[in-house]
Amino acid sequence: MALFEPFPNYVWNLGVSIALENGGKIGEIVDIIEELKEKAGSVEDAGTQDFMRAWVGMADKLTELGEEDLAKAREFSAGNKFKRSAIYYQTGERMQEQGSAGRAETYRKAIDNFMRGMELTGEPVTRVTIPYQGAEIAGLFHKAPVDGPAPCVVYCNGLDSMKEMLWMGGFPTAMAKRGIHTLCVDQPGTGEALRLHDLPATPHSEEWASAWVDWLETRDDVDASRIGMTGISLGGHYAPRAVAYEPRFASGAAWGANHNWREVQDKRINREGENPVPHYWKHVFWVFGAQDMDDFLAKTTDMNLNGHMDRIKVPFLVTHGVEDRQISPDYAQQAYDQLVNSPRRELKWFTPREGGVEHVGADNHAFAIDYIADWFAETLGGRTKA
Repeated sequence: MALFEPFPNYVWNLGVSIALENGGKIGEIVDIIEELKEKAGSVEDAGTQDFMRAWVGMADKLTELGEEDLAKAREFSAGNKFKRSAIYYQTGERMQEQGSAGRAETYRKAIDNFMRGMELTGEPVTRVTIPYQGAEIAGLFHKAPVDGPAPCVVYCNGLDSMKEMLWMGGFPTAMAKRGIHTLCVDQPGTGEALRLHDLPATPHSEEWASAWVDWLETRDDVDASRIGMTGISLGGHYAPRAVAYEPRFASGAAWGANHNWREVQDKRINREGENPVPHYWKHVFWVFGAQDMDDFLAKTTDMNLNGHMDRIKVPFLVTHGVEDRQISPDYAQQAYDQLVNSPRRELKWFTPREGGVEHVGADNHAFAIDYIADWFAETLGGRTKA
């Protein structure tokens, strides 16, 4: 399998693939691509405003169609359109430079339409917040259809994803089928935490992850002895780090081994590897609350898991695509080799035979979702069959 590449630059193609994997419809996306073909350039920063206009145009149309459904009391149909519009809004928004025209409005449309879609289609999803550093951080709790306390997995973003994208990708639904709740979170540096509360990213993910464990322990439908954690892309740093330093996690997994992200930045300075978004350096400065390159490099010194993985004393899974263009597969082997105190460690490569070979399965999420969901079912006491 291969990444769908209708454009001459990686970041636009990555955005298209993410939208497809998060529930976009190929016919709608083909229309967006056709609109953008003349605007696309090989330079990653080219035409990003045009990119947003095209995706927002399709999302606005779906919103209008959803309102027409509501006028006829067709709530399920309306909800599906609102949900799909949310991923299109976010696909356009995440590619923009900080402070660019229309970005904040587009983000607000995305999260509002997402929750409207959840309510109208009756999804078992609740938006939740907890206080954090004088502000708040938000999550989406997807309740599994089980009686009594059940396991739960905390699922965090990468560098530029959002909790709504985590949900639309299908992992929480796969977990629910296995009898496990999922909590998708906008950790500091992502989603609402960054855009609405100016909370920057921190290498020390146990700080916010532990706050979410505190909250999960208050719920009578969660078995506090069976809480796991995973993360996608840069979440491949956050999840292992949190499991290493928060002893209440009973299992963990990394969807993409971001084992030494600080070193990756040195490579990107030298123009090695692909970037996930346009305006890359301005974006990461914003995410980490940095003023300039020196400040950014200082604030990301600890984005490195060497010397920390041996603290993990619970089952842990590392996954990686063999053709990842952003994060070298070498980091996956390093992460696995350092899990010396895990009672059950595993390294899963996604190869051309199955797919999911690109960065965190941008070419095909399905295999990673099933594999990671089965891992948690086996290590937290869920189920792998009906």
